[in-house]
Amino acid sequence: MTITVLVVDDQAMVRAGFAAVLDSQPDITVLGQAANGREAVDLAHELRPDVVVMDVRMPVMNGLEATRALQTPPRSSDYVPHVLMLTTFDIDDYVYEALRAGASGFLLKDALPEDLIAAVRIVAGGDALLAPSVTRRLIEDFARSGPPPRTDAALLSGLTEREIEVLTFVGRGLSNTEIAAALFIAEQTVKTHVSKVLGKLNLRDRVQAVVFAYDVALVQPGGGSPSAPGA
Repeated sequence: MTITVLVVDDQAMVRAGFAAVLDSQPDITVLGQAANGREAVDLAHELRPDVVVMDVRMPVMNGLEATRALQTPPRSSDYVPHVLMLTTFDIDDYVYEALRAGASGFLLKDALPEDLIAAVRIVAGGDALLAPSVTRRLIEDFARSGPPPRTDAALLSGLTEREIEVLTFVGRGLSNTEIAAALFIAEQTVKTHVSKVLGKLNLRDRVQAVVFAYDVALVQPGGGSPSAPGA
């Protein structure tokens, strides 16, 4: 199956470079390019790509506003693409909000070409691009500047004690393998718990689970990563 992509960046050379890298793959087709968020929203609804590769900082409409617009389509449309945010990380202090807006993940703009290709495939498959090592950096740098908790913590009452424990680990950036080791359970069991958590909380993916964990104060900025029991 071919993955269709829209590349959005206000720098023409960067935009063309990303498009060339992606178009070189037999399973990826770049349908179009946009120079700002407004163009991105309009082109996305016209071309309906599977994935929108979206820069954060742009004129007219930034990537955050465009992502929010794409994730909340008008009633006349059922089109909601996967959005992969591009960031320079050190200066984009609203990436956390982009994840809240519905982005499926993010990628550093200086990432290797193969990382960009892999990222597009991951989000197109419905998974969240949230590598544990990068998740921890995101949490440390952006959760402090994010909004205060505003999700109703009562929603946690629908989760079992184990599911809350797994959600906390997810929020702190651990992979399923690391969670399995910390809890001394099988990785497949962790996957099952994560799936149940997402379903019960009506969360789309792991990215939203991280945001939720912060919103209900299960995880605190600067709290570090949990240790295995007995460590």
